[in-house]
Amino acid sequence: MELLKKLYEPHTLLARSRLDSDSSIRRLLDPSLKPIVLERFLIEWMARASYMTEPVDGWIRRTGQRCIEQGMERLGQSLITHAKSETGHHLMTIEDARALVLHWNGRHTPQLNMEQLLGQTPTESMKEYRQLHEETIEGPYPVGQISIEREIGFLAVHFGPRMMKQVENVLGKEVADKLTFLAEHVAVDVGHTLLNEKMLEDAITRSPENARIYAETGARAMTTYIRFLGDCLHIAEDLLAPLRAVA
Repeated sequence: MELLKKLYEPHTLLARSRLDSDSSIRRLLDPSLKPIVLERFLIEWMARASYMTEPVDGWIRRTGQRCIEQGMERLGQSLITHAKSETGHHLMTIEDARALVLHWNGRHTPQLNMEQLLGQTPTESMKEYRQLHEETIEGPYPVGQISIEREIGFLAVHFGPRMMKQVENVLGKEVADKLTFLAEHVAVDVGHTLLNEKMLEDAITRSPENARIYAETGARAMTTYIRFLGDCLHIAEDLLAPLRAVA
């Protein structure tokens, strides 16, 4: 993985550092975060994450097809095979949101409606995240889609365990156990990351001059997803503000 480390990773460091420095991430992981805010954040995150996750298998499959068109047959076939493992993952986010809403409705008012949560207008960060995938796949450097998957996998591996620990500490194991989507990605994205790194190394070996382009695409995805997490936190806080005012 020497080329990956030398030509790719230096251009991702700033985006990755935001997993430690971003103000919203720091607030989400702050032990003093109010339990009701964290719980409402989780509901927004999981309900909205289906919009972010539903197209993933199609994105990976189409990337494989584009790579084959560009003469990268082995890489393309690997992607098409990998796409099958991502089918239906958005359903996990919906089920997690449903479980969280049921838990919330048993303890808080006003009651939340699952269908209304799923039907909310996407935030700008959500729309930009989808658009980045589409532009990358249809553009001249479809391998950038692998970089997106690699950096979002890094986010899951680096942020996911800390988020799970925070939920268990602040809300208890009962709520943490409802986060099946996050728990699975914490567990499996180490393997996915290794696969994505191998594919990126192969692509960079073929076209080292494109390494920075790939890395910058992945970095944009990381930055956009962190903004999405911040949006979910701000929405949760804004929705809870009237309740705090009444209290």
